[in-house]
Amino acid sequence: MSLFKRIGDNIRANINSMLDKAENPIKMLEQYLRDMEDDIADAEVAVTKQIAVVKRFQKQYEDSQVMADKRETQALQALEQEREDLARRALEDKKLHQAKADDYKEQFEGSRETADKLKTQLREMKDEYEQMKAKKATLVARAEAAKAQKEINKVMTGFGKDTARKGFERMEEKVNQAEAEAAASIELKSSGQDLDDELTSLGKNNNDVDTELARLKQKLKDHKKE
Repeated sequence: MSLFKRIGDNIRANINSMLDKAENPIKMLEQYLRDMEDDIADAEVAVTKQIAVVKRFQKQYEDSQVMADKRETQALQALEQEREDLARRALEDKKLHQAKADDYKEQFEGSRETADKLKTQLREMKDEYEQMKAKKATLVARAEAAKAQKEINKVMTGFGKDTARKGFERMEEKVNQAEAEAAASIELKSSGQDLDDELTSLGKNNNDVDTELARLKQKLKDHKKE
């Protein structure tokens, strides 16, 4: 199992447990992203080192192959000049360089394949990081909503049982009492006015009767004189 595969598996395995245990999910999300950034930085260093290994093997392979090819050319030149002994020595040296070239080529191709895998896994880590970074906003909003709901539920548990409601009930009683007293005052005042009006009216009625009675008496007297 590669370094990056282990890192990726650990990231995916730990995120849920980290959030479940977190007292502050938002801070834990930020810490989680920072941890991913650190892992990516370490992975980039590892990839850089592996690429350096690839380049080293590539150069060693190419240099050895160049020397092997050069010795073959020199062997031909020696034969052309009828220097078979020199041609033999050149071919022997070519054989050594060719063996090195073949070995370096194998190392080069293997290290290049490893580097390609590491670069692919690094891209996957970066992609996952970007996805988590984008998802953070949604998770933060959900965490804030859950916190708000929790606070509301806490308040609603005692809502209507505290001093505020009792205070409102007392004020309502006072308002009801004040309204009753105001109505009674109006009724008493209205009753007193009715009595005054009745008595005043009674006096007026008596005066009218006396006046009418006096008029009739005078009329009777006048009639007798006639």
